[in-house]
Amino acid sequence: MFERPRHGERAILLHVGLGQRVTEDDRQEFQALALSAGAEIVGELTAFRQVASPRYLVGGGKLEELEALVKETDAELVLVDHPLSPRQEKNLEKALCKRVVDRTGLILDIFALRARTHEGKLQVELAQLRHLSTRLVRGWTHLERQKGGIGLRGPGETQLESDRRMIGNAIKRLLARLERVEKRRQQGRQKRHKQEIPTVSLVGYTNAGKSTLFNRLVGADVEAADQLFATLDPTLRKLSIPERGDAVLADTVGFIRDLPHELIAAFKSTLEETRDARLLLHVVDCADPAHLERIAQVDEVLKAIGADGLPVIHVYNKADILNTPPRIDRAETGMPQRVWVSAATGAGVELLLSAIAEFLFQERVRGLVRLDVGQARLRALLFEAGKIWSETVDEDGGWELDVELDQRDFDQLAAKENLIWHERNFPDGLERIG
Repeated sequence: MFERPRHGERAILLHVGLGQRVTEDDRQEFQALALSAGAEIVGELTAFRQVASPRYLVGGGKLEELEALVKETDAELVLVDHPLSPRQEKNLEKALCKRVVDRTGLILDIFALRARTHEGKLQVELAQLRHLSTRLVRGWTHLERQKGGIGLRGPGETQLESDRRMIGNAIKRLLARLERVEKRRQQGRQKRHKQEIPTVSLVGYTNAGKSTLFNRLVGADVEAADQLFATLDPTLRKLSIPERGDAVLADTVGFIRDLPHELIAAFKSTLEETRDARLLLHVVDCADPAHLERIAQVDEVLKAIGADGLPVIHVYNKADILNTPPRIDRAETGMPQRVWVSAATGAGVELLLSAIAEFLFQERVRGLVRLDVGQARLRALLFEAGKIWSETVDEDGGWELDVELDQRDFDQLAAKENLIWHERNFPDGLERIG
């Protein structure tokens, strides 16, 4: 039986198209993934099949070509740009006598390299264990253990069963630890909600320039490199909107086509920062010829995590490469739809901040309310939901508040707490912000 070597980075890339031809864009992306993982690419092979072979994924002829290329280049592993079943992975390794890693395993490996925070490392470890649990395809009979007791003697627990049990226990421990981390994250979201601090989340295809734009907007120093998944761990910073207020800007992991389901499941808590955002900034590399496909692929991931119904501004980054001046493209409703910027030079950032303000503060209202002594509960709710500009106490012990809050919060308080605007200072009852 072939023993998998635990070292060696000389890699053959196997590009597999099922039902459709492999494009040059697909090849380049998988090459970038391999390089991001630290592989030394020594050869490439492309295969096309209408239906996958259940045994090897590819056909016998292509397998012979792959064997010859492995020997010719003295490769140490084979990277396959397609998910492999446990059986296919096992059969390929047995035939080639080399390590075989599929697309999912490669992305998981890159994530393991990039994780820096405690939460990020836990999430990657959980995804890796879930992936590994599907790869336990055999046991070793020489490691069987005897059970004790009359009527219980026999082969006992096989190594396969032991491995499954150990992985299952490890997954349970990780889930418990991640649950505690998620509770702290949830508390932070609740605190921001109480303070009415909106969250703006950066999303986009990996390497579109999200982290560079994030640094430009908030003056942070998040790592921004020309490689896939340069930023993995989520980062939150205060975003100041001139003359409007503050928001929280979240920079999350970049998306990619065929993002492994294990990662979507493991990074659920991180991706919830996106799902709970008030506004999404979908960063697009407009200089990428395949940017429309990238937009569609990101939209698929957003749909998978339940964030497809949120308001979106498409930020067309790297406009300087196309010599396109900064501008705002508006939808038929008049709201910003696309903003052309250059995160590298800063061109168009002011336009982007203006577009963000239109979305975040278009439904803010401000007015004067008067409350009597018996409305102390409503006063507390106003302090939780809105921004109090001033407060005075009248002769009867009541309050007069100059308050600013979301229209939807005002409507809820009006229905539940009988909140009304005092019209003495604001003839129309309220002043719309934005």
